[in-house]
Amino acid sequence: MAPRRAGAALLVLALLLVVASAGLSGYFGTKSRYEEVNPHLVCDPLSLGPAAVGSRLPAACAPLQLRALLRHGTRYPTAGQIRRLGELHARLLRRPAAAAAACPTAADLAAWQMWYEESLDGRLAPQGRRDMEHLARRLAARFPALFAARRRLVLASSSKHRCLQSGAAFRRGLGPSLSLGRDDLVQVAFLTCSYELAIKNVTSPWCSLFSEEDAKVLEYLNDLKQYWKRGYGYDINSRSSCILFQDIFQHLDKAVEESKSSKPISSPLIVQVGHAETLQPLLALMGFFKDDEPLKANNYVRQTDRKFRSGRIVPYAANLVFVLYHCDQVKTSKDEYQVQMLLNEKLMSFHHSNETISTYMDLKDYYKDILENCHFKEECELPKVNITAIDEL
Repeated sequence: MAPRRAGAALLVLALLLVVASAGLSGYFGTKSRYEEVNPHLVCDPLSLGPAAVGSRLPAACAPLQLRALLRHGTRYPTAGQIRRLGELHARLLRRPAAAAAACPTAADLAAWQMWYEESLDGRLAPQGRRDMEHLARRLAARFPALFAARRRLVLASSSKHRCLQSGAAFRRGLGPSLSLGRDDLVQVAFLTCSYELAIKNVTSPWCSLFSEEDAKVLEYLNDLKQYWKRGYGYDINSRSSCILFQDIFQHLDKAVEESKSSKPISSPLIVQVGHAETLQPLLALMGFFKDDEPLKANNYVRQTDRKFRSGRIVPYAANLVFVLYHCDQVKTSKDEYQVQMLLNEKLMSFHHSNETISTYMDLKDYYKDILENCHFKEECELPKVNITAIDEL
């Protein structure tokens, strides 16, 4: 009787959730395709897009250094996610034949081939390699003077296999050109919809289980996780990135010093490949995408228009780029060293000026407290434990 009851429950749930799959792709959070933030890339993966028009600096400015932080490209699910998907798919295959006949969506899901293997375990997908190669080529087209010196590219990476492969792909790009009964299983089904779209560019039968409103709720669930683990939920989330923030400015400082001394810029290109966990806390440290009200489980409706949407901030292949320029003071009437910042290849407005370009000294002054008061060891040191008390327990 157990399989029959399970099949009936699956059928009821499927009937409740069957809806059109269109419109879900904007709600996959950190599992979003990069094309969701740059739709023009769907038609032309090498296009610089409409944002490139009119975004150039005056001819009096020449780029000195580009410092880029990249998230790895599109990846496969982790082994744990694949195991849970296997469990979910097995439930569908065990349902009674009558249930399958009555519910076309359930039949489509049963016919879906479980092609994921645990050995894929979060590795970079072929689309992820294309993400990185195309990003490298677009950045090279946007900043040709810097990328012409790519022999001096400094490329660092997280030790994760997908990050190492992303770094290698980036370098290559610079060459010649169902309620299923458990909430976690609902998320598995939703993530499978996102993986199929990101990896294969297909609308999976799993997507048909969710309405757009379902997707918005599940996106918010993912954003809650990002907010409290890597965003503004706790101060320690962003403060742990102060070493990285200081490192960025130390390299910019060095480029300024070399320029003032009329020396060649030793590192015109510095690229680091990491994770959403690399970019999100750093952006929080800098104060970007902060809402007036914290994200909580009980204020979903009030957060409909929130700034903190991880799928818009750190999709696959997300990138944060700092570009340092040397400008002719006579022609610009400003400080000779200026900075721009791009997130996912779009110019960002600085908090202190609401402009997309800042003098380097103004930017350093705005973040003076972070640059001068980063005590990583003290911030991240675990509290001392009273061993005697533990022994007594």
